Amino acid sequence: MYCNTSLHYFYYSSSYQQCWNNNCNCIANKNTCTCYYSTSTCFCEDSISTTTLSPTTVTSTALNFTLLNECMSQTSQGCIENVLKQLENKTELPLNDVTNLLDLVFNASGNTFNSSSADIKKLASEGNSVLKNSENIVSKLVKPTKTSFNVSFTLVNLEAKVFMVGPNVSFDKIPQLDTTNASVDIDLIGIAQNNQETKSAAVAFMSYTTMENLLRPDFFNTSDDSIKTMMSTVISATLPKTVNTKLTKPVNFTLKHIREFVSRGNLSCVYWNISEWIVDGCSVVKTNRSHTVCSCDHLSTFALIMQTSSPPEDDPLMEILNLVAVIVGLVYLSLALLTFAFCRWNPGVNNVARINLCLSLLLAHLLFLLTQQFLSYIRPNQVLCAVISGVLHFLFLSSFVWMFIEAVLIFICVKNLSQISSKQREVLSSRFIIVIGYVIAFFVEGVSAGLVPEGYGSEKCWIKREKGFIWSFLGPVCVILALNTILFISIIVSLNSTLTKLNAGVSQMKQTKTLVFKTLSQFVVIGCPWILGFFTEDNKVVEIIFLCLNSQQGTFIFIIYCVLNNEIRQQYVDWLSTIFPGFESRTIKSAPQNSSKMS
Repeated sequence: MYCNTSLHYFYYSSSYQQCWNNNCNCIANKNTCTCYYSTSTCFCEDSISTTTLSPTTVTSTALNFTLLNECMSQTSQGCIENVLKQLENKTELPLNDVTNLLDLVFNASGNTFNSSSADIKKLASEGNSVLKNSENIVSKLVKPTKTSFNVSFTLVNLEAKVFMVGPNVSFDKIPQLDTTNASVDIDLIGIAQNNQETKSAAVAFMSYTTMENLLRPDFFNTSDDSIKTMMSTVISATLPKTVNTKLTKPVNFTLKHIREFVSRGNLSCVYWNISEWIVDGCSVVKTNRSHTVCSCDHLSTFALIMQTSSPPEDDPLMEILNLVAVIVGLVYLSLALLTFAFCRWNPGVNNVARINLCLSLLLAHLLFLLTQQFLSYIRPNQVLCAVISGVLHFLFLSSFVWMFIEAVLIFICVKNLSQISSKQREVLSSRFIIVIGYVIAFFVEGVSAGLVPEGYGSEKCWIKREKGFIWSFLGPVCVILALNTILFISIIVSLNSTLTKLNAGVSQMKQTKTLVFKTLSQFVVIGCPWILGFFTEDNKVVEIIFLCLNSQQGTFIFIIYCVLNNEIRQQYVDWLSTIFPGFESRTIKSAPQNSSKMS
């Protein structure tokens, strides 16, 4: 008599009591085994009810469970070898025995699994040993059947499915064998028919959740120095107790990606050949961002490995340039916000879009800068990283929406040079503009998060590329950039048509030149240089131009709307005269009324 607690066997002598954990208390004697707490995983089995067993040889399958119990606590190599030797004369084992033995094998390899500095040869040797032992143990689940029989189980380190068919099987094709991260399609019926004597066959399909720590992707030898990443769990498929193991057709494996797929990565279906991963006989049939289907003409141990080119070394000059440019941009965004808040503006000037554009850009660039500077501290906290990426998504989206609104307002201004104030009040009120600016960004992010809630929190605490989630940002940005470009071209055409009709003096022409400069500078303000972001890869010059223009949106806003505005410039001079009494104020002529309104 023995008790089974969490799939581990323990022998109890007469009147001996042992607690396995807080949820289970087993009491055993010669004839009975009682388990308490019905919610626990502890249960009792009567191994051989008609035979009196001695305390040192209690077994259900002639395995020495006393020795097995000792090995589970010691995990010494010699002890494990003694237990595994008992398998040599065993053709079948019950599921509980198999799971206990597998736990023993994986526990013995635990130190090697968790080692990051183990010798490469030791890793391969240990991996081969685990594969051999686990396949041998699982094969003991196969038993003769006239029709069909299947069994499955899940352990911490392994998921397994075993399917057997006999001569009287009633279907033409066995169902797909599935585990959490993989599945296999195999013509087991055809293989059984090729076995003339028995007309039977069996397949054992195993998915190892931690085997990549032993059979690492670095064992995949290639001619280049690409980075190898294990994209699937390691799986094994064998035909235990099958005489003729020749495949009637290639076997298809569907492997779930356990890591984020890189669009430019090269996927390879590989199998383990004693000391290395190789691709002979295996190929990729189809793939997407979440799964890959591999076809192989033989059975073995398989995996999916992704090769990516080595990332370019960080350019210290570019890092310094990026840091300086962003900081300068943040300073001018702050100055622009202070100017919009504390200076007296002409009643006809609508600064709502500009204020919110500066605020969104300021918060977005500041949060992004701080996140990248302290990434090593933020990244371990996945929740915090995901929250930051969500906030960045909203801030950058709202920034682009405000760029579009600003482009629309400029277009209205140019089309209605003489009535801009009234037109703005009639067409776009301040409250309506604010609602549009933030609600659109919030709606896009809400829909995106609802469809792919796990899309936030990449390695850089930004949006993940998995499942195409990056397009929740790139999609709206592309639409806004296209519309802004069209609006900018329309502004240039309309402005040119208006200026050719003017018959103004020299002073008016000066104002016209200023207006032209402001209009051309709007190209940066409304975000059109962001288009360069799609062409920065492998082009250092374009990358520098992109960085300088887009980090300085705040600088352009400050110059165009604050410095070049005569009324605001006069207020700057007055403030400086107050702070520095020695500073002499200069008399600045007021700009024409229309020019002030168009500022």
